[in-house]
Amino acid sequence: MSDEADRVVSAGADQLAPWIRLEQIRGVGADTARKLLREFGLPQHVFSASRSALAALVSERVADALLAPASSDDCARIEQALQWAAQPGNHIITLADVDYPAALLETADPPTLLYVKGRLELLSRPSLAIVGSRNATAQGTANAEQFSDVLSAAGFTIVSGLALGIDTAAHHGALRHQAPPGGSTVAVIGTGADIVYPARNRALAHKIAEAGCIVSEYPLGTPAIAANFPRRNRIISGLARGVLVVEAAAQSGSLITARMAAEQGRDVFAIPGSIHSPLAKGCHQLIRQGAKLVESAQDILEEYQYDTAGFDNKKNTMRLNAAEAEDPLLTLIGHDPVHADILAQRAGIDAGALHAQLLTLELAGLLERLPGEVYRRIG
Repeated sequence: MSDEADRVVSAGADQLAPWIRLEQIRGVGADTARKLLREFGLPQHVFSASRSALAALVSERVADALLAPASSDDCARIEQALQWAAQPGNHIITLADVDYPAALLETADPPTLLYVKGRLELLSRPSLAIVGSRNATAQGTANAEQFSDVLSAAGFTIVSGLALGIDTAAHHGALRHQAPPGGSTVAVIGTGADIVYPARNRALAHKIAEAGCIVSEYPLGTPAIAANFPRRNRIISGLARGVLVVEAAAQSGSLITARMAAEQGRDVFAIPGSIHSPLAKGCHQLIRQGAKLVESAQDILEEYQYDTAGFDNKKNTMRLNAAEAEDPLLTLIGHDPVHADILAQRAGIDAGALHAQLLTLELAGLLERLPGEVYRRIG
């Protein structure tokens, strides 16, 4: 590296270090940090302010912490963050940076810092969030992946939370379209950007870091703390024009994201489901509250006046119809979950023959088995 480049890096680190230190002060959350920054400007001006000026805004304990010299542990954490940000593909974005997502600045509670790993430009592209149950059904997973696939192909960046279930499917669908005009995907996580949670999504996280973008507001090393995940949901909705809820129970965390989206002035979309499915209850609740019912990705594209002429909305239906023509058992199942005993009566066959046919269809990915010998068609 040249001497000039060294000076540029050093200057950048000198400007970033006070932001990282401010974030580490005990008692200084996002609200307090923004209040201090509105009063004093940059973080270095906060640290050089008088006690009386600080005491007018924060408690004496917080004022003391702001005026105290940085400890050796503070310095070590700051250095760790600076070294992380110096690695290729890693970024720490502050509220004052031109790269800070404009959509988040429109919200009431934008993070002071964003730790970003991957394609920074995705945070400024048109985005849609797709969220839902961690315990998704096979149909819900297929819906999330298909919606994400079509929406990403149309140019939307798909934002989700890297959780199991619907989030995972949404990320996979979007990763099929990494290059422009495709939208790829952004994962907003509830841990430090150097930690992958859940561990089962490690390979997916690595793919997103390469072809998409991982975002966290939490300092490096922050473990998986339950309270952090609902809070990060405001970033998922804040980055997006709208939020699609694919599957959600009546008390689902996805409903928190939907509520935050509505408060932020974002659109809320929901996919309806069977009246017998617990994972449709949350979506039906949202629809009753004014969310827009959608049956295909084209419904969302038309909402934003995208040209849908190039998209084949029937490709999956055609595949399923062909399968139905070959096996009438799928038609007998219908579109609601059905118990094996009832299905045997409909088909007029004994249990042994029925289960053999059901297993064949399940292995073909055309239906799923739910608890209690209940089956549901996929498609």
